[in-house]
Amino acid sequence: MSFVTRGSVRRKVIKGLLRPNTPTELAKNLGVARAAVSRTIQALEKVGLVECLTPEENRDRYYRVTETGKKVVETIEGLGP
Repeated sequence: MSFVTRGSVRRKVIKGLLRPNTPTELAKNLGVARAAVSRTIQALEKVGLVECLTPEENRDRYYRVTETGKKVVETIEGLGP
């Protein structure tokens, strides 16, 4: 959880992926550079908080939070245990 809370971009990205989104769309919605969003998604995916829904695509891949990621967001936002 501290991995997410230590970075403001991580916090924004994980919350933005509560509904499926592409890095480009998410960057536009959050006002963050697409490269930063992509790096953040890769880091979150590596620790199991985000998953790719369209891995067969070369461009415009959709990502969303995993069940574990949802629990982290709930805890961060004060909605969970």
